[in-house]
Amino acid sequence: MRVNVQLIDARSDMHLWAKSYDRDLKDIFAVESGVAQEIADTLQAKLSPSQANALTAAPTRDTEAYDLFLKGEYQERQAESTENVEFFDRAETFYRQALARDPNFALAYARLANSRLNRHWFSNRLTSAQLDEVKSDIERALAIAPDSPDAQLALALFHYWGHRDYDSALRATDRAVELQPSNAISRQLRGAIYRRRGEWRRSLAEFERALELDPRDAGIPTEMGNAYLFLRRWNEAEQALSRALALDPHNINAAYHLAQTYTNSTGDIQRARRASEGVQGAKGQVSPYGILISQMIREDVYLDVLERHFPDALRAWDEVPGNFPDERLRQLKARVGIQVLAGQNVAAKSECDQARVLLEAQLAERRPSDHTSASEVAWIYVCLGRNADALRIAREAAESMPIEKDALVGTYFLLGLAQIEAHTGQPEEAVKILRQLLTIPAGEYISVARLKIDPVWDPIRDNPGFQKLLSEPEPATNYK
Repeated sequence: MRVNVQLIDARSDMHLWAKSYDRDLKDIFAVESGVAQEIADTLQAKLSPSQANALTAAPTRDTEAYDLFLKGEYQERQAESTENVEFFDRAETFYRQALARDPNFALAYARLANSRLNRHWFSNRLTSAQLDEVKSDIERALAIAPDSPDAQLALALFHYWGHRDYDSALRATDRAVELQPSNAISRQLRGAIYRRRGEWRRSLAEFERALELDPRDAGIPTEMGNAYLFLRRWNEAEQALSRALALDPHNINAAYHLAQTYTNSTGDIQRARRASEGVQGAKGQVSPYGILISQMIREDVYLDVLERHFPDALRAWDEVPGNFPDERLRQLKARVGIQVLAGQNVAAKSECDQARVLLEAQLAERRPSDHTSASEVAWIYVCLGRNADALRIAREAAESMPIEKDALVGTYFLLGLAQIEAHTGQPEEAVKILRQLLTIPAGEYISVARLKIDPVWDPIRDNPGFQKLLSEPEPATNYK
């Protein structure tokens, strides 16, 4: 095997160093260590003891295990881009096969844990028992390699994605940064944690540093774009998200946030459609988020709802789109949401009853940690005319996840309460919440432009307080 390596200064395109290696494949780890050491010497880099050790340490001595691990890494990157559960399945299979060959492969344990937590957060909820399995994998990785930054990152994600424990997540992330300061993923995660804590300026600074460390990772400008979207810094959001899509045209999160940017900044639905066209159908259809009615319906389908093309929106959910366990319930929730906004509660009663039975069972099973199911049950109660129950459960959900606890999802639950209030004869209370949300980072779902076109607000559209919101200039977004 011949390996040709070049070191180039990206700022000036100047060639700093080049070398070729002829090695047997079994020496691949020695080649990697040698190349890394020569690059460090060329740059006259001063390495800490842990960094120097990382250059010489091989993740595994089994080349077949490493090959399986790399296949898992590829599938995981596809999963992160598309949120398609099939890629998560393949990644997990490859990681487990690698571990079957080398049970002391700490990096594979860490990455398996990351993949399962990623699935839990973005696609399919893990059970408590499955989260315990993830924790065991992380503990195994840390036992084998206590100073592994990847194992510390897995621990941080366990606290973040597994339990919304942002303080513990930050401590583990700080340790990962200490162990490997040049790791862009650690900086990106720290930025995401600061964002959840409402520390927006520190969050943006971490994302900027992460982008400097890895300008080719589409996930970093996606996170930056999401932050700018929340802050209603529309132009900067568009720039960051366009950059992300230039790096990864199939990145569903970047496309979604860009579509939201166009919708919420100017109400331009056609431009939003164009932003999401390239990735429609790529996403595994199961999502843990249904706090807001648009999330229940699915954001790409909600573009039809915003234009009041309700029959088109219903047709998008005529068939169950996959063979995943929660797909029938996902379909029912979406169809109920569309019909409620179309004023067709009576026609939706049969599907409402079916969804109620399934959702109430899910809520009973997942309490007290699953507040999303509570928000979805509230919409089912609206459909069935159980307004008092809908208000009660929506208020409980909002109280369980205040903005002080989670600066992102807290706004979802508060806005979700306002939506339920709008549909249960509580216009003044809904307007009060909307006025508050327009002044804080909540631009992903609320802006004056969005209020003007979203049918979820039709029941209070003639309310004087709501009309006043529409007629006033959009207030400045306050953040620290």
